[in-house]
Amino acid sequence: MSLPQNGFVNGGWSTPLHGDPVTVLDPATEEPLGSVAGLGAGDVEAVCTGAAEGFEVWRDVSAWERSAVLRRIADILRRDQQVFAAVMTAEQGKPLAQSAGETAASADQFDWYADEARRVYGRIVPGHLATDRIHVYAEPIGPVLAFAPWNFPLLLPARKVAGALAAGCSVILAAPPEAPYCSLLLAGAAAEAGLPPGVLTVVTGDWRTLAGTLVDHPAVRKVTVTSSVPVGIELAVRAAGQVKPITLELGGHSPVIVTPGRGVAEAARACALGKFRNGGQVCIAASRFFVARAALEEFLDVFVATTSSLRLGPGDQEGVDVGPLASAARRSATESLVADAVAQGAQVVAGGRRPAEFDRGYYFEPTVLTGLSPQMAVMTREPFGPIAPIAPYDDLEHAVAQANSTEYGLAGFVFTDDLEAGLRIARRLEVGMVGINNLTVATAEAPFGGVKHSGHGREGGSEGIGEFLVTKYVSARMPDPAGWAG
Repeated sequence: MSLPQNGFVNGGWSTPLHGDPVTVLDPATEEPLGSVAGLGAGDVEAVCTGAAEGFEVWRDVSAWERSAVLRRIADILRRDQQVFAAVMTAEQGKPLAQSAGETAASADQFDWYADEARRVYGRIVPGHLATDRIHVYAEPIGPVLAFAPWNFPLLLPARKVAGALAAGCSVILAAPPEAPYCSLLLAGAAAEAGLPPGVLTVVTGDWRTLAGTLVDHPAVRKVTVTSSVPVGIELAVRAAGQVKPITLELGGHSPVIVTPGRGVAEAARACALGKFRNGGQVCIAASRFFVARAALEEFLDVFVATTSSLRLGPGDQEGVDVGPLASAARRSATESLVADAVAQGAQVVAGGRRPAEFDRGYYFEPTVLTGLSPQMAVMTREPFGPIAPIAPYDDLEHAVAQANSTEYGLAGFVFTDDLEAGLRIARRLEVGMVGINNLTVATAEAPFGGVKHSGHGREGGSEGIGEFLVTKYVSARMPDPAGWAG
């Protein structure tokens, strides 16, 4: 299929963007897929004004009709699942099966918020006087500026767009320059579903130089960001200068605590398969494994065997489990973390290098490290790559302390035969989400977000729509009932 070459502005592709174009590379081949026009400084006013005009239309559309539009978007994503999957694999690198699954999960976001759009309630509160009525309304906050990353190029935009649209907001979506095409195809699906012009705008190119200008624009009333901690802090400071609320979903370094028991082998298989999904480029990816010493040998044997069985290759090839990393920068960062760990005494027990069979593409072998110490970078910095550090523990309290020792607090995981123990550990983990015997905690019906430097605010669940609503209170005094008798 032909890929869009421009942003989506005022309901279509015809309004040109005037910034420098950005070339999009296929990470499996390092060859260009195409280029997209970039947002220019002269485009900001038109883009933000268009979103403001779209908001004035969309806010007055009934909740039932907004719900219907979101449902139609979900239907289109499911209808075109294979198209979205092929584009996603081409621009981001993940295997086709994972891309298809991401498309289905994105449709779920619109389905969920189609229902939430009809569940935005206010209330009436009796006042001190018989004539007083206190009306409390939940209203859309206004045009939303959304920044989405490249690792889930459809799902992460869908989380933001679906929630904002359900609330009655318009959205300016800054597509990730490394993988913009799924965002653009989402805009096309929204237009086909009947979304009015200006309600969803997608800007493309290397918009990062203009991010602050977009945040500053008076038409923008809310900012939502999924990114790294430094980028999130920078945008939060900018938003604070304009007294604009911001939702932050930032980095993670998710700990996994494995207790002894009959399910250790099953836990090891699940952890290995989950760790290397999307090449480990997942904000909630399991990235530090703390295993009870009594279970370590069995866990490590199964984990390494499962890791070694994974097939590495281009995402569009049959049977591939792990595709290339998304960019040369991600591969270099992964190599640096492994080298740092090895220099400080860690052992590579699986992977650890660029595969010899590929002379093109950003490939790196799924890697398992042992012999770790807390000061190694891989134990303190978000790896965002295919590295699994595995360390033993003798004392559960110490394992929990180690799990909580970083600045991150996005997700954590527990594998145990004892559910009561798992729930106790879950309560102690300083994170926004916990999976017990399960690494797949992200789902449309549950709130997604973190604590500490991993951010604040939530996407998904019944909490997600609240990020795009403001509360208005109206005090109404009725005529004195005594005068009604005539």
